[in-house]
Amino acid sequence: MFTVFTSAPTTVSAHAEEAQEMPQTASSYHHGDLRVALVDAGLSLAREGGVDAVGVREVTRAAGVSPASAYRHFDDHRALVVAVALAAQDRLAETMVARISALTADAGNAASTATARLRGVGLGYIEFALAEPGWFELALLTFDPRPGGAPAVIVDSEVPAPFLMLVGALDECAAAGVITAAQREHAEWPCWSAVHGFADIATRGPLVGQDPAALAALGERVVDAIIAGLRA
Repeated sequence: MFTVFTSAPTTVSAHAEEAQEMPQTASSYHHGDLRVALVDAGLSLAREGGVDAVGVREVTRAAGVSPASAYRHFDDHRALVVAVALAAQDRLAETMVARISALTADAGNAASTATARLRGVGLGYIEFALAEPGWFELALLTFDPRPGGAPAVIVDSEVPAPFLMLVGALDECAAAGVITAAQREHAEWPCWSAVHGFADIATRGPLVGQDPAALAALGERVVDAIIAGLRA
């Protein structure tokens, strides 16, 4: 899912506050905004073709510039892919924020709010995977496409916002008494494994092509089951 970093975490990025803003047309970039335009072009390509669509030539062609111009902003192809993957993670966070907001709006007390927040993290993650499988594949990229490559989506000063949201929701559940301190310990890993496992089989496994409403209902069952399991 996300690479876990050892450096100090940051807050949800500015992208998560933009309410699912769609990428701008890359070819319309203004002077000085080429890096942004290239990332946006990469997002547009990845939306349909996943990580394999994010090549230097393809991205620069979509942005209306020469391939050489990309290297003014990115050291190599890997650096470009990392930048687009981080932008896809931001889009994932936006969806999770929206789902959390909807579920916590009518929560009556601290315990129900904390539980709703944790549900929103899981359901938002699944919602994004089902709605945007190309971006989801890119957001989950944690290794260099080259055989034997080192982890790719690593930024020394940044922990991916979606992972921070999961950790924060679990901490809130512990503080509100929804789960005990013992149940909280390392709980992010079973939560992550269950929700990501479902998202994976729904987007590129045996559930691909199933009715979206049925998949959403199954996703809710997975999230509720893992929360119930944590509290058992």
